[in-house]
Amino acid sequence: MHLNLKKVLYIIIPLLIIALIVFRLKSNKTETDKKVYQFYKDQPIHVETQQISIQNIGNTFAFTGTFEPNRESKLSAETQGKINEIYVDLGQEVAKGQLLLQLDNVLLQQQINAVDVQIEGLTSDVQRYTILASADAVQGLQLEKSVLALKSAKIQKATLVEQLNKTKIVAPFSGVITAKMSEIGSFAAPGVPLLQLTEIAALRFTINVSEMDVDKFKIGKSCAIKVDAIPTVSLVGNVEMISSKSNIGNSFPVQFQVKNTPNRAVKAGMFGKVELITGVEEKGIVIPASVIVGTAAKPQVYIVRAGKATLTDVQISKRKEDKAVVHDGIKEGDVIITNGFQNLFEGATISKK
Repeated sequence: MHLNLKKVLYIIIPLLIIALIVFRLKSNKTETDKKVYQFYKDQPIHVETQQISIQNIGNTFAFTGTFEPNRESKLSAETQGKINEIYVDLGQEVAKGQLLLQLDNVLLQQQINAVDVQIEGLTSDVQRYTILASADAVQGLQLEKSVLALKSAKIQKATLVEQLNKTKIVAPFSGVITAKMSEIGSFAAPGVPLLQLTEIAALRFTINVSEMDVDKFKIGKSCAIKVDAIPTVSLVGNVEMISSKSNIGNSFPVQFQVKNTPNRAVKAGMFGKVELITGVEEKGIVIPASVIVGTAAKPQVYIVRAGKATLTDVQISKRKEDKAVVHDGIKEGDVIITNGFQNLFEGATISKK
């Protein structure tokens, strides 16, 4: 009897423990569900909206762009050899033709000295055979051989001098050393960059404009350019290139040639703005830039249609500070969503605040 009771207890007690664990887990899940926000797809999402209307855009247009170096080159040696001297340092300004780096050239110099001795001897031979040949003391063939040997030696020297010149790296244009990829004692090889030279005395400034605005620019046109990081600096840029093909964002690059300030205050990579003033006040659809979703190549906005959020492609013609001018995709009278994007999705039911 006692044995049977023990067997029953061995079975019942584990079952009770398992049941207690299951109950506890369900209780914990219920408490967690109460604390966690439950998103229901059909539940209306509270948003803020704005009805589209035609507004005055004005006659001043600003286009944001980036300053780039006028020229930039990675300098490498045309021959191989050990680097004996580096005459410049990072950030140093250099002039065109200035010696920047010297490779080992002792062996070449010795070869040139040897050829000089050979040329000196051949020159004496030519002079002596010329006198003797005029007196018929020697055959003219000997003089001819000496003349040809002298010409060959001079060609050999010119070749060595050219090789000697290639052991020197000089600045191809005036600029600033913006990278130093080698040190004294390193081994240089053709095509391996040793220094980087950047010209910022003159700069290029590139903006991207829409097809609606590209006709506002002409080759040679002068425009005022303001530097974002230095509000007191205003430069003059001349249009040197208008792309005949749009980029991935359906915009057309326009490039300006700009002369930097005397103290090189404007650096490559800084941002700036080109401002144009036209004689005609323009009107159009202006929306807050913050309502634009998607990518730069494919901007989109949410429009409210039949109480639902509809994601719509738009085309931006220009941006003005925190505003964007839209020339296609939405029209006057449309209602766009301006706030409440956190849980917003295509087809969501909208509840206006």
